[in-house]
Amino acid sequence: MAFPAHPSTSGDPVLDRRLDWARAFLAEGDAAAAADLLAETVRAAPAFAAAWFLLGEARESLGDGAAAGDAYGRALALDPDDRLGAGLRRARLGGEPAQGAMSAAYVRTLFDQYADRFDAALRESLNYRGPELLVEATLRACAAVGREPAFGAALDLGCGTGLAGVLFAPLAARLEGVDLSPAMLEKARALGVYARLEVGEMRAALEAQAEAGLDLVLAADALCYVGDLAPIFRAAHRALAAGGLFAFTLETHGGDGVLLRETLRFAHGEAHVRRLAAEAGLALVALEAASTRSEKGVPVPGLVGVAGRG
Repeated sequence: MAFPAHPSTSGDPVLDRRLDWARAFLAEGDAAAAADLLAETVRAAPAFAAAWFLLGEARESLGDGAAAGDAYGRALALDPDDRLGAGLRRARLGGEPAQGAMSAAYVRTLFDQYADRFDAALRESLNYRGPELLVEATLRACAAVGREPAFGAALDLGCGTGLAGVLFAPLAARLEGVDLSPAMLEKARALGVYARLEVGEMRAALEAQAEAGLDLVLAADALCYVGDLAPIFRAAHRALAAGGLFAFTLETHGGDGVLLRETLRFAHGEAHVRRLAAEAGLALVALEAASTRSEKGVPVPGLVGVAGRG
């Protein structure tokens, strides 16, 4: 069989329908039936990345971590851009931090599919309040360092549909945004609060800025998709002007270092964040415990931070 043009199709409609049946089996709690069907499917279509990925999920549900990891590995080999997130799944099974495993293609695919229902899902289902907490922390930080809450150039990292941009736009003379998802940026563009929006990665967007060219960098619910914060922190330090601020939210956990949660979002220990900020030359004005969202009705532990160019 020819290599499929996209990981979600085998090129054969009959085999593609098996994927839907297998998902239904999993939804009904019959992982064994799903695994059997998917094993037959990948024998017939060994280049069907989505079937290998779903086979990994079925095997994981059955408690067979080694076989699940093998299936995720096959999916990743067939789709090196990792649009399905197989690298993350495999890393979780191995207990690794997976700091480099969240591919840009995975994040773009996830949010392009999610864009139309993103705001409603966050606000209504997850009780999301990250932008509100972040702007409040920024205002308190401005008061603490004795500066007016008014900024020249600002950059919204992982801006999504612009939930944070709406609140921060009145504080900035010029607000720009960057996000990996074109579909999310279309929603943000409709708000009319951004002077410029760009499809791209957060770190690359920061590194493209003139040194000391930004007065405010913000990242609301964006750094949970970054395992290794050090390059982002260093790039933010370089991009910030004297007196500029970097305001961000994170998910956290009770230990140190980086944890890949079951939601496939990264959680960063507080001591780890403080250490990386100091190493990057950022001076933390505040780093406070605050939950920005809930999962299954339970608040997710989080941090809200504001740092200056130390």
